[in-house]
Amino acid sequence: MRLILEPAIRKLIPKEVWGVFETFTEKGFEIYLVGAGVRNLLWRKTPVECDFTTSAPPEEIRKLFPKSYYNNAFGTVGIPIQRDKTQEIYEITTYRKEWGYTDRRRPDSVAWSESLEEDLKRREFTVSAMVVGPISQNIKHKTWNNESLELIDLFDGIKDFKNKVIRAVGNPTERFAEDALRMIRAIRFASQLGFTIEEETFAGIKNNAPLIIKISGERVRDELFKILKSDHPADGFTLLFSSGLLEQIMPELTRGYGIKQAKHHIYDVWTHSLLSLKFCPAKDPLVRLATLLHDAGKPVVARGEGEKRTFYDHEVIGASISQNIGRRIRLSKKELEKLVTLIRWHQFTCDERQTDSAIRRFIRNVGKENLQDMLDLRVGDRLGGGARETSWRLEKFKQRLVEVQKQPFAITDLKVNGNDVMKALGIAPGPVIGRILEKLFEEVVEDKKKNKRPYLLKRIKEIRELL
Repeated sequence: MRLILEPAIRKLIPKEVWGVFETFTEKGFEIYLVGAGVRNLLWRKTPVECDFTTSAPPEEIRKLFPKSYYNNAFGTVGIPIQRDKTQEIYEITTYRKEWGYTDRRRPDSVAWSESLEEDLKRREFTVSAMVVGPISQNIKHKTWNNESLELIDLFDGIKDFKNKVIRAVGNPTERFAEDALRMIRAIRFASQLGFTIEEETFAGIKNNAPLIIKISGERVRDELFKILKSDHPADGFTLLFSSGLLEQIMPELTRGYGIKQAKHHIYDVWTHSLLSLKFCPAKDPLVRLATLLHDAGKPVVARGEGEKRTFYDHEVIGASISQNIGRRIRLSKKELEKLVTLIRWHQFTCDERQTDSAIRRFIRNVGKENLQDMLDLRVGDRLGGGARETSWRLEKFKQRLVEVQKQPFAITDLKVNGNDVMKALGIAPGPVIGRILEKLFEEVVEDKKKNKRPYLLKRIKEIRELL
């Protein structure tokens, strides 16, 4: 199906995209906007970070855009575009045909094609196989007319887009056997767009789920993080679970299914984890992942039945499990440390009788930079368990966190330093200076009012006599 693009949609196209269309058309090459850019136009949004498909081979694209770069075997040329004081990268890929997918991710062989239809047939989903570009008549005669753009839809992508459906192009089993990552991408699209997955396509995912182990941890992580960053992350992980993909990617998480909890908990571990993710207020995908995994240790440590069931030390075991998962999906060292920290210390107590020292220990364990993330995890945990978002004890705890952080946390926060000790005692540098500062710090930790310079200078001499 070919449709002339209506004026209201044409107005949404950035001048930089018009420039790409014009450059290729005047040289007689077909050029089309494809993928997310087309979907944005159908949503009446301006496309950004645009992708294109073209009949021009890579070497011709490089001639048209001298500042472009090309360092892959798949015909994709990157073009830096300066737009509204920010730089975007437009990716332009030559029509291609592929065959052989030994590693279940990349084609063994790639050849350039002159056929748009052949190129679109290899696309994964119908909503990704629609293109927008100059009408073929203009291209044929190398004439540029920015009044005439057409939308080409060979696989009923518009229908699926309107019906909010993710459907594989052609045979789903063949598409997923070619590239196993497409299975997670289908779920990612559904999660990002709020779409459902067509029945036959979902069956293809279930049938091919074991193939996902062929995909590198980095690739899986990138797709999982896109699901976690979406507006419907819990829906995405529900689909991962019901499709069998989660069992392959994070079997530790699926073990919570059917594990009932006691006392105030009204859901099994899996449902609670899923709802905690749903209600977690953090936008950071790593914090959302920690929220999803925070009770991963419960199935391992579960003891007893009914109201007597316990999960002692589940946060310790959960931290170990999350570390293994994090390594598997190739988190960075910094990301892994944060994930483990949030899960290890999420079982904190909010008690109005807690001492300042206890609050300080909590802050040291969690890290000042992670406090808000830990509180966001707690909110998700509470709402995911059927409780209210907060309580007076949690609000009091938040106040204590602020108040205690105003107190000294390190020797360097004292109102005196090593130079003051040496001057007061008339001594040279040595171990005794450190011991005196430690003693002063212990006093101030117990009573913040003592962190006054006159008092500490007086105490230096008194402590020296006791050492």
